[in-house]
Amino acid sequence: MSSISETGHAKNVGNLAILISFCNGYGSVYNPSNVELTIAKLDVLLTLAKDCLLETKRAKASFDNATNARQIAFKALKPLGTKIVNAFASSGAGASGIADATGINRKIQGGRASGRTKATNQEVTARRTISTSQQSYDSLIDHFTKLLETVSQDAHYNPNEPELKLTTLQATLANLMILNTGVTDALTNLSNRRIRRDDVLYSPIWGVIKRASEVKKYVKSIFGAVSPQFQQLSSLKFKNINVL
Repeated sequence: MSSISETGHAKNVGNLAILISFCNGYGSVYNPSNVELTIAKLDVLLTLAKDCLLETKRAKASFDNATNARQIAFKALKPLGTKIVNAFASSGAGASGIADATGINRKIQGGRASGRTKATNQEVTARRTISTSQQSYDSLIDHFTKLLETVSQDAHYNPNEPELKLTTLQATLANLMILNTGVTDALTNLSNRRIRRDDVLYSPIWGVIKRASEVKKYVKSIFGAVSPQFQQLSSLKFKNINVL
């Protein structure tokens, strides 16, 4: 969802606060029979809307942090894969094993799916992240797992370099899996927070826009269509933003 939409959500909530302030200023004249339009109920809705906006912003920040951490970690995977293959090739391992490792590393480097690998480096919407980025990162994890299985089956692979030792590589793999899962979890949380926010703001039964429209109609009924009170409220624009 674009930053313009996020700003629009905040504008709707901000206008609700102004609407409540105007209605509160009408004093005892503002006395709707519909309890949902009372100042007390509108204040509850405003608090809920503000909380939903804040929770969504926090979830978005967590998702961005998780995505960035994953991207940094996976960026090191390609050079690491090449180092592993070179260490394996110089270890005295058999030709067939080296060929297998080289083929797997080619996949890690993106030799067969360059388009999908490139897509993982783009910042996309939450839904597109699920359909493209997640699959690509899962694929890289699968390739890296197969590479470690291949070199571990040959006793010749026993490098002196700490970063290339199997124990270190297994820890690296585990960390990549954790980071990848972290993005999935953060995305799920963000999606759920957005669903909740959109329900509070745009529910056709009880949302912010629905209540604002009802308040405007009530004020129009008691003060008149050309009254300054109704003009106050009619100047407040509430936009039903297209949501995912």
